[in-house]
Amino acid sequence: MKYLSESDYPHGQVARTGILLANLGTPDAPDRVSVRRYLKEFLWDPRVVELSRPLWWLILNGIILNTRPQRSAHAYASVWCEQGSPLLAISQAQHRRLAEVMGPDIRVELAMRYGRPAIASGLEALRRAGARRILVLPLYPQYSGTTTASVFDTVTAEIRRWRWIPELRFVNQYHDDAGYIQALADSVQAFQETNGRPDQLIMSFHGLPQAYCEAGDPYYCHCQKTARLLAERLQLASADYRVTFQSRLGVKAWLKPYTDETLKALPAQGVRRIQVLCPGFSADCLETLEEVAMENRDFFLGAGGESYQYIPCLNDSAGHIRFLRDLIERHLQGWERVTGGDPASLTRAQALGAKH
Repeated sequence: MKYLSESDYPHGQVARTGILLANLGTPDAPDRVSVRRYLKEFLWDPRVVELSRPLWWLILNGIILNTRPQRSAHAYASVWCEQGSPLLAISQAQHRRLAEVMGPDIRVELAMRYGRPAIASGLEALRRAGARRILVLPLYPQYSGTTTASVFDTVTAEIRRWRWIPELRFVNQYHDDAGYIQALADSVQAFQETNGRPDQLIMSFHGLPQAYCEAGDPYYCHCQKTARLLAERLQLASADYRVTFQSRLGVKAWLKPYTDETLKALPAQGVRRIQVLCPGFSADCLETLEEVAMENRDFFLGAGGESYQYIPCLNDSAGHIRFLRDLIERHLQGWERVTGGDPASLTRAQALGAKH
């Protein structure tokens, strides 16, 4: 294995603490070529699709990448904003606000598991900034091997190439963190103060193949606990909310009940006014803005529903940033802090002191 050169590391450089924020990723543009490139990287991840590689290569390259990119590009185009991909734009805003509240002695970088900015580039930026202690924060509240573990795989594979390995910490999940639940509850209450209360609150989480959970993935349990804690915080009765799962792929069973099928059936059950929340997403993206806020709205209203309202993700709201800051601070406990701002501004004496 060829290791990265550390010749750009002054031996007197003061060690800093770095934060790597990681989310799923996005195509560079809402066109077929960009979407195909993104899907190829995403769907080839063995954490995402657990099939025999030769068999999956044939399915992916022979069928999916020849049919899905055009449809997905159209969906991306329907939510693309002036700043580009909503997920990337919101993630960049989260990055900026967190960097501000963490202060100059903590270096914060943003990375995407698929697409750009890549995890490798985020880690390299931290390395060049002198980060000898790195906290990785995947912005997935509920743990899954398909998401959180995939970030871990990529981070550790990249750091294996470094000659000087940093101290490394990893936020595994925060699905039941009191601050996270409170931030969700505050967002729902603020929305309902303006828009009123629905017949039911639908908590829609991203789907996962049923077989993954049967094999030991805790994701389903994490989603159910998030929903239960949020319902308790909002003082909802069992009839006031329900948990569903969206965004399935393929013909095998995924976690149920499915969001789209549930929404099509609710009006006939007398539930005609609903609000939908996606507590498994830290930032609005294609799955929330196009699938939930648009497509599923059409399903519900087309089946006889009267009112369908989507409650945005926490995004870069003050409550979300405050929670993430507190979460980071807890995970940084025990690590020495560098004070005084950018290492370049430290005195020669400080640099020599850090050398020993």
